[in-house]
Formats: sequence, C-alpha cells, structure tokens
Amino acid sequence: MGKYIVKVLETEYLNVDVKRFVVERPLDYNFIPGQGTEVAINKADWDTQFRAFTFTNLESDTHLEFIIKIYKDHHGVTNELGKVNAGGELIIQEAFGAITYQGPGVFLAGGSGITPFLSIFRKLHKEKTIAGNRLIYSNRTEEDVILVDELNTMLGEQLIYFFSHENTIGFTHHQINRNYLIEAIRSFDQYFYVCGPDSFVKAISKILVDLGVQANALVVEQ
Repeated sequence: MGKYIVKVLETEYLNVDVKRFVVERPLDYNFIPGQGTEVAINKADWDTQFRAFTFTNLESDTHLEFIIKIYKDHHGVTNELGKVNAGGELIIQEAFGAITYQGPGVFLAGGSGITPFLSIFRKLHKEKTIAGNRLIYSNRTEEDVILVDELNTMLGEQLIYFFSHENTIGFTHHQINRNYLIEAIRSFDQYFYVCGPDSFVKAISKILVDLGVQANALVVEQ
C-alpha cells in the first residue's frame, strides 16, 4: 500500500475540540466521497501510529481536507494532531472505505460520524442533486455541532438536530430511537447511511433492520 508524506497547508479549530486540516494532495491521488485513509504524523515516535480519518473536501479539489475530533485527555494520536499546524507533515496511505453514495436516502450521524457525509453532501450540493436526502445529526450538546451554516445551506429543512445531553429549546427529541424513526420516516424502502461511534452504529443499524431496511440499502463502514 502506498504511503505519501504531505505538508499541512492550513489548520483551524471549528469548535473547542474539532480541528480542520488542509494538506497537500499527492499527484494522481484519488478517493470517492465518503472514503478516508490512514493518517500518521511525520515525526519521530508518531510516524507509525496510523489512525483512520475521512476526507471532507470535494474530490475535485487540489488539496485534501480532514476534520478531526481532538481528544486532549487521551495523550494519543489526536492529542498530538492538535499540536500540528501549517508547515508540519502528515503521512497518508491509499483511500479506502465502504461509505459511498448509492442514491437518495436518510443519513444518520453521531458526533464526528458526520465527516464522511460532508464530502458527499458537498458534491451533491455542487451538482444540485442533493434533493431527496435527509440528515439526522446527533451530538451531545449544541456546541458540538460543526459547520452549522454550511449544513443548513445545503440541506435546509431536511436537516434535523438531536442533542443528547442538554435541553435545547426547539428540540423535543433527545435521542434517536425506534419510536422517533417510526414517527419521522415514512418509508424504510430507501438507502440509509449510518456513521458514528460503534455503539451508535450498532444500535441504529439494528433498529433499521428490525424496521425492514434491506441489508443492501444499509450503508455503514465495514
């Protein structure tokens, strides 16, 4: 599998613990929206510590972009990524991933599980083909949501927010559960895209299958 050393061109924090990285794109490097790659920091003691992150840029962009949740209390790879800024270097491998766009459907994201959907939505929005898709986006609190304005612009009324750890005015459902999905989704004969923490993906996937979603219509990371 190929490895590429790429220079970090730009970084910024989107909220208190989510950081955006813009990096060089190797010549002839390709990916499908929704896919990601293994990433390490090109620095002693960290250059073999690879973790999987998703591309969030358009496939036509000349750069690559990652949006990564930084866990400062874990003293691991993401904590170290929090110290990487423009001029630093990352190591990436070839693109991989099972989450790719199959057709209009319902996207369910838990926390940083929104990232593989961003490249998909950006492509659909650019091509003016995003109609027919809906995003149900769950976070702990309102402050955890990223790219609110862009998501609202792309999806409008087809975007529903959930907040599991606070009582936010205007949001009556605090968790995505079976009763909510039955109430909110009229047809389970469509594509469902699910990404987030393992517990979120397993719970939502089980509910959807129980409600009749066919295995080939359930798009999750394998």
